[in-house]
Amino acid sequence: MTPANRDPLEPILARASCRAYRSDPLPDGDLDRLIEAMLRAPSAGNRQPWHFLIVRSQELRDQLVEAALGQDFLAQAPVVVVICADAEQSAARYGERGRSLYVLQDTAAATENLLIAATALGYGSCWVGAFDEDRVCAILDLPGRLRPVAMVPIGRPAERLEPSERRPRRDVIETR
Repeated sequence: MTPANRDPLEPILARASCRAYRSDPLPDGDLDRLIEAMLRAPSAGNRQPWHFLIVRSQELRDQLVEAALGQDFLAQAPVVVVICADAEQSAARYGERGRSLYVLQDTAAATENLLIAATALGYGSCWVGAFDEDRVCAILDLPGRLRPVAMVPIGRPAERLEPSERRPRRDVIETR
C-alpha cells in the first residue's frame, strides 16, 4: 500500500538510466523485493515465459561487459539481472505469435517492473539491450531454450540521475 502522501507514479516519473554505480552490495532483502516485482509482471495467458539470472560474480560481470560492446558500467554494479525469454513456454499455448511476440512483450514487462522497483527502492538501473546474444549465452552457459533479451545492472548510483526528455505529447498521442 502506498502511503497517502506519496504519489504512486513517482518511481515511474523518476526512473532514469544509471551508468555509474557505487560498489555497495545489494542486500538480499532488497534483491528479493526486486525479484518479486519481476515475477508479478503480466504475461500472455499467464505463461510467465521468463528466466532471471542474478549475476553477482565480478568475473562474470566483467565478461558481460565484453559481450555488451564495452558498456563497463555492467561491471561496476554489484548485481546484473539477465532477463531471458523461453519462447517455447509461450508457443506451447499461442504458437508462432507466442514464440515471436508474446514472449518478448512478457519479458519486457518483467524488465520494466524491475526498473521501476529499483527506482522505488533508491537504486540505479539501466536497460541494456545492446549485446552479443551468443556471447552472453556462452558466458552464462544458458540452455538452448533461453534467449537473453535484456541485462539490467542494479546498484546505488554514483551519479545524479535525471530522467531524459520525452517526446511532446502532441507527437505521440492521438485521440479518436
